[in-house]
Amino acid sequence: MIDQLREPLDSEYEIEAERGRAGILRIVGSGVITGAADDDPSAIGTYASAGARFGLGILWIAPVLLPMMCVVVYLSAKIGQVYGKGLFACIRDQFPRWVLLPMVMLAFVGNIIEAAADLGGIGAALNLLIPAPIPLIVIATAAIIYVIQYFGSYSLIRSIFRWLALILFAYVIAAIMARPDPIEVIRNTLIPRVRFDAEFLSIVVACIGTSLSAYIYTWQSNQEVEEEIAMGRRQLWQRKGASRSEMKRMSRDVLIGMIFSNIILYFIILATGVTLHPAGETEIETAAQAAVALRPLAGDAATYLFAAGVVGVGFLAVPVMTIGAAYDVVQGLGREASLHDRPSENKFFYLIIAAVTLLAVGLNFLGFNPMKALVWSGIVQGFSVPPLLLLMMLLTNKRQVMGVRANGRWTNILGWTTTFVTFLAMFCLVATWFA
Repeated sequence: MIDQLREPLDSEYEIEAERGRAGILRIVGSGVITGAADDDPSAIGTYASAGARFGLGILWIAPVLLPMMCVVVYLSAKIGQVYGKGLFACIRDQFPRWVLLPMVMLAFVGNIIEAAADLGGIGAALNLLIPAPIPLIVIATAAIIYVIQYFGSYSLIRSIFRWLALILFAYVIAAIMARPDPIEVIRNTLIPRVRFDAEFLSIVVACIGTSLSAYIYTWQSNQEVEEEIAMGRRQLWQRKGASRSEMKRMSRDVLIGMIFSNIILYFIILATGVTLHPAGETEIETAAQAAVALRPLAGDAATYLFAAGVVGVGFLAVPVMTIGAAYDVVQGLGREASLHDRPSENKFFYLIIAAVTLLAVGLNFLGFNPMKALVWSGIVQGFSVPPLLLLMMLLTNKRQVMGVRANGRWTNILGWTTTFVTFLAMFCLVATWFA
């Protein structure tokens, strides 16, 4: 049985005390990273398209998604925190290969497609400022990200770019300055209006896919493991289990991150729903169109603000996807990987990161519209979310995995409801293709 009530060592008390001294900056910083990685360029493009196409009528999706976002990230974090291994290492231990291999391939392909879309989104945003072909900007961006990862670390990327993610709050101010009708806003936030056609369900599945992205599961579970390794728990037996204070810290970080992400989600839809939709711009074809939503705040400088925000979250999110894909493959093969390993110590891990990066860059040379690709990548993720979520629910209810930290009643109610809703949305969309 897993020792769920492991007491921290003296050194761990010192680390917790240091965390306490960091105060609000550490809490907000951790939350911003989790939330900003979820609000990647694909998410920005998807939410902007949702607002432009359906106006305020789709605002209700934000409060509906918030509890779903919280529970799926909490479940993935709990696997890493309690089991002491990343998600796909846990799946490998607990399920047969015929379950593991399709899930690895699904997550791996999904990560590549989303990373490609995000790189294209960064390229389209920077193209507003730099008169160069978007594919060339994509190559340069990917090269910079990989070089920093190889010679530095993801912590370096995080330190440089995490506060740029706060630029996303510009959508909050822009939406307010656009002066939407408060009664209409409240009505559309609280009363869902659902259509059962391919156009509407595509956006719903894309919103689910981008807000509950499968790459976040992998990343969150492995980051819990990475944090424990940083605390000196390099052996699996040292990482097994979680104290009450650790569970509380994890829950708090997840909640802050998902609230941050959901607020941005809501106000991107509101900003575009108030500015683009009434003007008849219901299809976002270019980054310049997406930037228009920030005009009430920034005027002619909206393009600069939009580009800075997309670059900030893009540089946070793309490494999450490429590293996440590498975690998936390495753990699926029964090998170990950690960001604490130097490239010379784990060449295979860093080789996969490089391969995923190259594949993501290559997809940008197929001629897809980068802004539309952001939405389509969300739909792809929307199809990978339900099966992975189902496996996470099964894992977090197994006593041999979670011990006394197995899901309680309310976690199960919310988790199984979320699983059902994601499967239902996926099947409804597929049904419209054959109607």
